[in-house]
Amino acid sequence: MPPKRRKTTKSSRPSPKRTRSRMKRTTRPATPRQTEILTFVRNYAHKHGYSPTYDEIAVEFSISKVTVFEHLNTLEGKGLLRREKHKARSLHLAEHLELPDDKPSCLPLVGRIAAGAPIEAIEDREVLDLESLFLSRHEVYVLQVKGDSMIEDQIADGDYVVVEKRKTPYNGEVVVAYLDEDEEATLKRYYREKGRIRLQPANSAYKPIYATSVDIQGIVIGVIRRVN
Repeated sequence: MPPKRRKTTKSSRPSPKRTRSRMKRTTRPATPRQTEILTFVRNYAHKHGYSPTYDEIAVEFSISKVTVFEHLNTLEGKGLLRREKHKARSLHLAEHLELPDDKPSCLPLVGRIAAGAPIEAIEDREVLDLESLFLSRHEVYVLQVKGDSMIEDQIADGDYVVVEKRKTPYNGEVVVAYLDEDEEATLKRYYREKGRIRLQPANSAYKPIYATSVDIQGIVIGVIRRVN
């Protein structure tokens, strides 16, 4: 007789599936010089359609070709850059690489100027990061201004105000105030007076708004304007 086969029972519980989350890497270069080299490679490739040679990198930064080779080896080891062997102009930046001026809120800072004086050039490449410029321990958001009630404070129609989400303003601060009776927010200077609050416009054509209580939505910490 043939041997009896053992009955196998399958568990009613489904076997757990292994899930692997893929997170986008955002490694940054370890040194300022590495950042400069990677930025130069990126800008050169954007302009010419191919990467620079070791000699061109050496000339750009006034360093030896050997030093360039050492920097590129380090960057390749960090996974920030890759090279194709035995092929010229074969430098490729890692897809996950994020350079400081890649942020949309960053603009190149190329000099400083005073009215009537020549421009003072900045030798090293710098960027103006709008996000860090308005850095706050509170939440920060932006509103577009409609109307001209604050023009004497240099806040015009169409401007953008950077607002710090804070509920307790000091006298004289420009605030975003919500008025229950109008069911809308307004931009005015805040003054607490005896028994009332005065919301003062910065335009002589408008009268102050008086209220016993106001819901403060935030305090203005900056103004952004596009000049056409």
